[in-house]
This record gives sequence, C-alpha cells and structure tokens, in this order.
Amino acid sequence: MEFMTNLQSGLDEQKPSLFELLSEQQLGALIPPSLRYLLAVATHRYPRYLLRILNSFDELYAFLSLIVERHYLRTYGGGFTENFYGLKRERVLRIKGGEIPRAALGAPDQVRETLKLRNSDIWKNLAVMVALPYTKRKLDEHYDIHAASANILGPSFRGDALPHNATYRQKIFHYYKWFLRKVYPSVNAAYYFALLAFNLAYLFDTSKYHNPFFWLIGTRIRRMNQADHKAIAAAAAPAPPRPGAPPAPQSLLSPRTLTHTIYPRLLSSLKILLPTSIFALKFLEWWHASDFARQLSRKAAEGLELPAPTITGVPKPTTVASEKSGVTFASSENPDTKDEKENQQKDKPDPPISTLTSLPIFTVPPP
Repeated sequence: MEFMTNLQSGLDEQKPSLFELLSEQQLGALIPPSLRYLLAVATHRYPRYLLRILNSFDELYAFLSLIVERHYLRTYGGGFTENFYGLKRERVLRIKGGEIPRAALGAPDQVRETLKLRNSDIWKNLAVMVALPYTKRKLDEHYDIHAASANILGPSFRGDALPHNATYRQKIFHYYKWFLRKVYPSVNAAYYFALLAFNLAYLFDTSKYHNPFFWLIGTRIRRMNQADHKAIAAAAAPAPPRPGAPPAPQSLLSPRTLTHTIYPRLLSSLKILLPTSIFALKFLEWWHASDFARQLSRKAAEGLELPAPTITGVPKPTTVASEKSGVTFASSENPDTKDEKENQQKDKPDPPISTLTSLPIFTVPPP
C-alpha cells in the first residue's frame, strides 16, 4: 500500500491513492446501516412516533443525503465523507491529456475556479452519490424478496404467472419481477466487473477515473490544496456590510438568518460529529472487549458487604451445612401446627412395599 501511494504521489501529488478512495467508500457505506440501527433501537421505545419513519428509512435517508451532499459539494467541492479525508471533486478538461500542470503551478487560484463543479456538474454528481446507491439498495432488496424464492423453487414455479385479464399495474409488476429474475443478475455482475476494471486501471495510473460513472459525468476526485483551503475560508467569512446600509435585524427566527447563518453552520457541524461518533464507537468497542471494565466493576462490588439472605418456606438443613453456607433459614410454622402434623403422620398407615410391583400392600382387617 505504502509503495503504491508513494509511487503515485511522485507522479501527481494531488491524485489520491486507490486505498484512500476505498476507505472513503467504506466509511460512506457504514453510515446508513448505523443510522438504521439507532432508529430501530429508538423505535422499540417510541413505536407510535418512529415506526413510519423506520419503514420509510431509505427514502428519508436519500432526501437528507441529498441536502447534505449538495451543501458540501457547493461549499467544499466534495462529498461529506470525501471532505473528511481531505478530498474534492473537479471537472476534467476536454483537452488532450486533460492536464494543465504549468497553469496549476503558476496560477492555482484561476485553475481552481476553472475546474470547480458548476451547477449542472453538482446535480450530475448528486445523481451518482444519492440516486444510484438508493436504486441499488432497492433492486437488491426486491431481488431478495421476489427472485430468490423463484430461483430456489426452480423453473417449474408458476406462482408469478400473468393473469388472463391483468391490469396495467399487474403487467408492470410482472415484467419487473421477470427483470429481477432474468436480467438483473447479469447487470449486477457487469456493474461490479466494471468497478474492478476501473479500479485496476486507476491503480496502475492508466485512467483518471476509479469509477465508470465518474467517467460518464466527466468528474474525478483530487486532494485539496492550499488554493482550496483559502477559497473555503474566504467563503465562510461573513460578508462586510455595505456602506450606508441600515443594520439588519438579528433574529434567530428570521428567514434570512435561518438560510444564511444557521442552516450552513448546522450542516458544517457534521464535520465534527462524524469523527466524534467514530471515536465514541471505537472507545465503546475497546471498553466491552477489554478486561478493564470487568476489573473495575469487580473492584466496585468488593466494597459492598451484603447480609446473608433469609429464605422462608424451605426446610431447615443441618447445623453443619447452615454454618458452612452462612444462610439463615426462618421457619414460618407454629409449634401447635407441628404437633398436629406429627400426630397425623403417626396415624397414617405404613404398608409394606411389594418387591415385584413396587406398590404398597394394603390389608383389610377380618370382619
């Protein structure tokens, strides 16, 4: 890994290694199941309010992801997890080689303004970042539901046969399930094969794109440089007031304050929330896996002096056993009831037991 990183950094300092891109993708893939798990735990306590949200988690997450990713693409030039790794997205020029190294060294600010994502590029990247993963998750889920059972039962399975007088909706659903059974496995295999081919080409520096969809939209991922940090700091600085303009009302509930101050700061604060949550998760994993927590709980329990338990309704054992165990037995019977039970036991017959049938032998006195 280090050899390939150093090899690529010697050719192009702003080109990230394939392992950085794979780490960023793995981090982004862990966010939806983590949020779903937290929502499922909260739904057990408040099912009345959160059950509908949990059932529509994919749609809600896609909507929130669209808002967050759009803000980060417009402000930082990269996605949410890409900004965590210090990466950005830029356009690829339609020139021979697609590189302008001399201009990048002489005028990095102008090169950044030329290569930064335009509004149309932002929406193309949002389609790849949000719409494509959402569609992939839905297709995988529907394949597991509809196509897996048909594949197990074999080609003679006729449970999904199209009715004679089928409606338009039934026809669409029938052909959609046929697509899942017959076409989608090949499309899914071609998708992963294309990813592997582009990853290998990017690893050996024969392609600028590590993903086929980046090639389709003409975007590549680069490392952030000094010009990017200067532009981000200048964009985050408050705009100076115009000379002679009256002071604007500073109210938290005003639409101008919400859209220009609170909303961007709230989305930018996710940069701090992500590493904090990762650190908390790793700390909890270490806490439950190490012996330190058990030793600490054991030391806390050593200082507690608990009295011996008192058990009622159990026959009192011998004195030797009670002294060894240290348990005190309390008797809930009165002495009068004890005498009555002893008299009843004396009056009960004690017949002999047969050796053949192991049953008591009762005798009847002669008349």
